[in-house]
Amino acid sequence: MSDQKLDEISLSERNVDGLYRPDVNTDSVNEKKLMRRIDLHVIPWLALLYFLNFMDRGNIGNAKLYGMTTNINHPISDTQYLIALTVYFFPYALLEPASNVILRRLKPSLWLSSLIFCWGVVMVCHGFIQSYGGLVAVRVLLGVTEAGMYPGIVFYISSWYKRAEMGSKIAFFFSSATLSGAFSGLLSVAIHNMDGVGGLAGWRWIFILEGLVTVVVALLSFWVIQDYPENAKFLSEKERVFVIRRLEDDVRLSAAGEQYRKKYVWQSVKDWKTWVAMGIYMGFDGPLYAFSLFLPTIINKLGFTATKANLLTIPPYAWGCVTTVAVGILGDRIGTRYYMSLFLFATGAAGYIILIASRSPGLSYFAVFLAASAIYPSIPNNVAWVAGNVEGAYKRSVTLGMAIGWGNINGAVTSNIYRSTDSPWYTMGHGIVLAYIGIGLICVTIMRVGLHRENARRDRGERDEVIDGVDNKNAHVRNGQYPDIETARLDKGDDWSGFRYSL
Repeated sequence: MSDQKLDEISLSERNVDGLYRPDVNTDSVNEKKLMRRIDLHVIPWLALLYFLNFMDRGNIGNAKLYGMTTNINHPISDTQYLIALTVYFFPYALLEPASNVILRRLKPSLWLSSLIFCWGVVMVCHGFIQSYGGLVAVRVLLGVTEAGMYPGIVFYISSWYKRAEMGSKIAFFFSSATLSGAFSGLLSVAIHNMDGVGGLAGWRWIFILEGLVTVVVALLSFWVIQDYPENAKFLSEKERVFVIRRLEDDVRLSAAGEQYRKKYVWQSVKDWKTWVAMGIYMGFDGPLYAFSLFLPTIINKLGFTATKANLLTIPPYAWGCVTTVAVGILGDRIGTRYYMSLFLFATGAAGYIILIASRSPGLSYFAVFLAASAIYPSIPNNVAWVAGNVEGAYKRSVTLGMAIGWGNINGAVTSNIYRSTDSPWYTMGHGIVLAYIGIGLICVTIMRVGLHRENARRDRGERDEVIDGVDNKNAHVRNGQYPDIETARLDKGDDWSGFRYSL
């Protein structure tokens, strides 16, 4: 089918002013009540899913403290353990862009639920490994099955909410990652008391029980997860139309649905914002994995026992949860995300400078709080910034997949930086994390300068398209020629001259 025919289909339900479904009167819809109901149907379950996702991904650090590498038929060396952590990230990162495209073409209730079920089964299998080869196998499979979850959730949220609302929504769901870090340590301590039950070591029960919980939640998700606004079952027809019009008022013409075209994928690949976003994600995802995978070990090497080390991970994660939600709400209210990012990256840098210089367990533990309050809030703040500045459902899905995928593949690096030979202060590891933070700080500045300059060009009319029947002295055919403004918006997405980037 031709591009022109696809555009005609997308515009067929609009009147001359571009209003979606003009035959539906939505005056009786109460926006505040509707959005509260959408919040309740969308965010809490996503938070639960990501809670399990992050806990299942990171519980290997807790299991290691309880003898996973030694209490096994064929003991695993420190080098082999680091390799097993590393191999997880390659399929996890490489499959994320493709998963997001599939998510847009299928129902979220089907695709996300299937992924959850598969990784739950893989997590249970972790509890039965007997050798290094078995550990590598289950970590690769975990990377494959978890790949689509985080970018999928972010894209899904961007399909429901306006740009100015996304920071707090992503923060609320992402805060579950910090809670999972806190809860994982506490849960591991409790489950380890099952050591010897059924002839299995306590570390095995950590994987088995947490995996079984994930499987049960996955089965429920087939019914609980809602799909996109245009076909959500819990909304009436008037409410569906209202939500779509609301998104379109926020320059989201693709909210009413968008036919897949390869052009949208290439728009993302050729967009400079995609590549800068990859640098931003690198700046916080590298530190994120270093922090979450090795926090128990770092605290343990400061002189605390395995159980105390797991328990001492709880306060930093709890503090990270509070700051994540607070930054998400504040970012939405002040309307600018760059300065928030600048402050957060600077705070993270201060934390790791202290960790490099400190030779006091107490001071190092304080620096861990600084790191948590910077790393975790940075993620929803920057994810909302990037997602809000990309228009077009498929283009946004590919951009998020590429950026998040590249950010996550850096976990393959940071999962190898805390070597046992560098304990207890891990100066080299902390130095590498500090370098990652520096990259993030530079990239958010590049993004801000680039977006500001592009907005200025559009204000001057340098990007104006030629619209048939419209007299515009600034319009130039190099920017495209269209029969009407709605067609230009649909075809160009955030490249449309009337789109303004949020700073």
